[in-house]
Amino acid sequence: MTNRRTGHVLLGINVLVLGYLPAAWKTPLLNKDSFIDPDYWANLGKTAERGTLDALFLADGPLLGDPAYDANPIRLEPTVNWGQVAAATSRVGLVATASSTFNDPFELAERLLSWDHQTGGRAAWNLVTTRGAAAARNFGMPEIPFRDDRYERASEFVDVVRALWDSAETGRDVHHHGEFFDIDGRLRVPTSKQGRPVIFQAGGSPQGRALAGRVAEGVFAAELTKNQAIEHYRLVKGFALDNGRSPDDIKILPGLLLSLGSTEEEARRRSDEIHDAGPPSYSIGWLSQAIGYDASTLKLDEPFPEAVLGPIKDTQTFLGSIGFRESIVAQIRKTNPTVREYLKQTRYTGSGHAGFVGTPEQLADHIEDWFHAGAIDGFNLQPDRLIDGLAVIVDELVPILRKRGLYRHEYETATLREHFQAASPTPPL
Repeated sequence: MTNRRTGHVLLGINVLVLGYLPAAWKTPLLNKDSFIDPDYWANLGKTAERGTLDALFLADGPLLGDPAYDANPIRLEPTVNWGQVAAATSRVGLVATASSTFNDPFELAERLLSWDHQTGGRAAWNLVTTRGAAAARNFGMPEIPFRDDRYERASEFVDVVRALWDSAETGRDVHHHGEFFDIDGRLRVPTSKQGRPVIFQAGGSPQGRALAGRVAEGVFAAELTKNQAIEHYRLVKGFALDNGRSPDDIKILPGLLLSLGSTEEEARRRSDEIHDAGPPSYSIGWLSQAIGYDASTLKLDEPFPEAVLGPIKDTQTFLGSIGFRESIVAQIRKTNPTVREYLKQTRYTGSGHAGFVGTPEQLADHIEDWFHAGAIDGFNLQPDRLIDGLAVIVDELVPILRKRGLYRHEYETATLREHFQAASPTPPL
């Protein structure tokens, strides 16, 4: 282990509606309308706040997902949904995903800043460019724009949004005439308690990392191995330095898929039972869309062929996440598993996020190891089933981290930006 860091880790929860496994809905703890039940969402917020967690993340879903591999094919609009949670909480941060490909920068800037006021300075925008033709067609586009085009638009989009947030403070009009947008005006909304919403970025492509280094205050990363996470951590923090920023200005939080139990055997049994209750095609479908290859044609008990692991032939038309794919390929090359072994390693998801199955004590060991190794500033935890998995994080994991001096006992700050600023400083790069 490297030299111990001062300060504390950041902990977020990626609220994948009911959980990251598709059979999460089958528990008697839920009803058929839980995903639209205000009490369900309010209780998630209250539970997270009881554990003094930093933030709750919610993905946008501008299309119906495929239930063959999408655990959450239906989602509510994030800023509206988090409004309900904001009313039931007072400190936990609320991160809403919104696409720069399908939104208008003036409308989004005003909506997010208005929402930041209503949350008391706890709002954040998770900037994504979105992929997939089905989403594009919902917005009148025949196909999704190429990756470079999406990121060029995203770069200009975020500059316009930040300029408009500046206009709320200065009272001066924004005059922007670029490739994608023409703006003459300013927001009607004043600055919020934290000034403006925090900006997250979730893309793992070279364009996404460069954009994060320039504008993001948080990165929702995908990492399967510690060494790969350390490399990504240093790369993005280095991009921040290249843009005249401090490495502390940007916090890195990879996703981590969780199944927890009082013993490792109990955790594995829980994970297996929830997975086995879901569609058999889930793992293969997720892996196929993540790597850009029809995994159903692969032999389960043989290693991955080189044709699957080689470079993407056309990054412009590849519709998966480059960050996910890089993470997956790195893990496969490291361990050379069979397809079946790999799916078991990643807890049947085929995801670019690492999977963890074990006890809260073991999870605390994992977090402490990656934190002191300079691989993370925190984690975005993703329970297999939220209705009972979140409480285990709050009531069992958090107290262990507190005893180790890795987490605060009470909220010491009020806004999400202050939560981030109070966390551990970046170790030397």
